[in-house]
Amino acid sequence: MPERILVVDFGSQFTQLIARRIREANVFCEIRPPEALAEGLRGEPPKGVVLSGGPSSVYGEGAPELDRKLLSFGVPVLGICYGMQLLALGAGGAVRPGKREYGRASLRVHDSGDLFHGFGGEPVQVWCSHGDHVDEPPPGFETLASTPDLPVAAFRMAGRPVYGVQFHPEVAHTPRGAEILRNFLFRICGCSSDWTPGAFAARAVEQIREAVGGEACIAGLSGGVDSAVAAALVHRAVGDGLTCVFVDTGLLRKGERALVERTFRGRLGTRLVVVDAATEFLDALQGVAEPERKRRIIGERFVRVFERIARDLGSQARFLVQGTLYPDVIESMSSGGPSAVIKTHHNVGGLPDDMDFELVEPLRDLFKDEVRRLGRELGLDDAVVGRHPFPGPGLAIRVLGPVSEDRLAVLREADAIFLEEIEAAGLYDDIWQAFAALLPVRSVGVMGDARTYENVVALRAVTSTDGMTADWYPFEAAFLRRVSARIVNEVAGVNRVAYDVSSKPPSTIEWE
Repeated sequence: MPERILVVDFGSQFTQLIARRIREANVFCEIRPPEALAEGLRGEPPKGVVLSGGPSSVYGEGAPELDRKLLSFGVPVLGICYGMQLLALGAGGAVRPGKREYGRASLRVHDSGDLFHGFGGEPVQVWCSHGDHVDEPPPGFETLASTPDLPVAAFRMAGRPVYGVQFHPEVAHTPRGAEILRNFLFRICGCSSDWTPGAFAARAVEQIREAVGGEACIAGLSGGVDSAVAAALVHRAVGDGLTCVFVDTGLLRKGERALVERTFRGRLGTRLVVVDAATEFLDALQGVAEPERKRRIIGERFVRVFERIARDLGSQARFLVQGTLYPDVIESMSSGGPSAVIKTHHNVGGLPDDMDFELVEPLRDLFKDEVRRLGRELGLDDAVVGRHPFPGPGLAIRVLGPVSEDRLAVLREADAIFLEEIEAAGLYDDIWQAFAALLPVRSVGVMGDARTYENVVALRAVTSTDGMTADWYPFEAAFLRRVSARIVNEVAGVNRVAYDVSSKPPSTIEWE
């Protein structure tokens, strides 16, 4: 097992950013809810613990609490914002309301030792988002830094590797925040920066072989980077024991089935079976409008198809390989902590309990950009590694409301035009994900001097690093005008096109 940092999530919107910054330093970390802290400290102890921020007041009713046994384990601890306040309270100090501080602040470092190594006497910019604060360091603690409004913006426990900062080093608005985190990781925790694609691949292959043994595996291949990398990794571990299955659900983009067959047949060095199950999926989705029901229905149908294929192939495959990623897990399952379930991903929370398979999810600890680096390490083509994400439930969650063949056909054509224009403009690699969504409303229009009452298509394109946060892509007006004109003129049944300018958060990338 690689050395790891434990990130305790107290409900901050930036918890995933903390994890990202640690991973970017080639150090493995995992996110746990507060009540799972003791479990995370058992066995091989982590190299350090980071306590996230959070929306609560430490004195609020039902506010998340810190297991005070943490300080007795002897591992280095860094509390951020709410995490710092919990440390102060746990050490007998006082946390006070007031002195609200939101946005940029000027930090003056008083001790440029371990946590602030490399920082001189000049003020540096940091970013704050808090209402409560610490006026005085708790007994046995010393102040490391302050701002004009905060006498204790950072502290350290005397003689112990326990630190707190009231600002957020993980956000881009703290320009030297990465240095602070790296000081914690390497100077204080003694991490060795061994979280690399090559090291991960070697460990994953060993773990897959140990878990699977000589049993047969089936991999659900969607054509996207996640399932392709998962299949390549498992194939490296089990060789001919793997069969890849591509299921045509009837919920695919235009030309997707042909593209997958052309791209992957023979490329992964393993057998590819293509299954036409469109009627089965569409029948199961008939009349279903609620997004979570759609995801669960699709998740169950996938498993039933894989079970049938395993029987048809005469293989007693015990294992189902999926390209589940860490953001899928985070968004799909509330860990019992303060962070809420955002949505169920069909390959995480939407699978039936009575399925015949055991899951193999070798990418479950990775973010998307880490998967892309791993794919290159495994020798996959850039055309595969660089593909935009496509959701497992497919167009079912981009047809808002009930799914039908007619509405899917409209969406496919509009989506194909949008992607075609993006590629023609040379923008594909600048964008994380781009797609069209068919809205559950109709719009009055005028076409050919006649009144129309037709569908509305929304276009969405975002930039992102890992899918946990995203911003809308600023197309030029001429590009949007061209795409809109093509969709209205070429796609029967559409008379209005809108462009989504929402970021994540507060929105999600997909509409459902």
